[in-house]
Amino acid sequence: MTDTITIRRATREDVHQMFEMVRGLADYVKETHLLRASEEDLLRDGFGSQPRFKAFVADDGTGTLLGSVIYSANYSTWIGRSACYIDDLFVTEAARGKGVGRRLVAAVAADAVAEGHGRISLTVLDWNPAREAYHSLGFEHEESSLRYTVSGEALNKLAASAD
Repeated sequence: MTDTITIRRATREDVHQMFEMVRGLADYVKETHLLRASEEDLLRDGFGSQPRFKAFVADDGTGTLLGSVIYSANYSTWIGRSACYIDDLFVTEAARGKGVGRRLVAAVAADAVAEGHGRISLTVLDWNPAREAYHSLGFEHEESSLRYTVSGEALNKLAASAD
């Protein structure tokens, strides 16, 4: 790892290492069994003809990425504007504590402001020590909100019930 770390937009060539970081995050939060995505999914959905997400990476120039952040836009009726949702933020163990995560989130914030988004949101497991880092960046915990999801067979069953 060099002393010079550049935060830049991810490219197609970064997908293999980005997917390894997605896998690393799933392992870190003990949810590897829930990971269904593949490198091909990231390539198609981030760098295909209709990108569904954006990403930044932390690059020290050696060919090995030190971190990545994957995010997408949604719409918030509460603020009457689009917003960003950070789905994955991962910094390699060797680069932790060096401000790489802060710089990746700041890059998302700069993009969000430039695009006119009114908010950035993310989800953090209650035991994750990164919660303090998010607080230090200005993120606030929404104590009254609980995350709900539907996926897999339950999603298919719900979709099949549509009129």
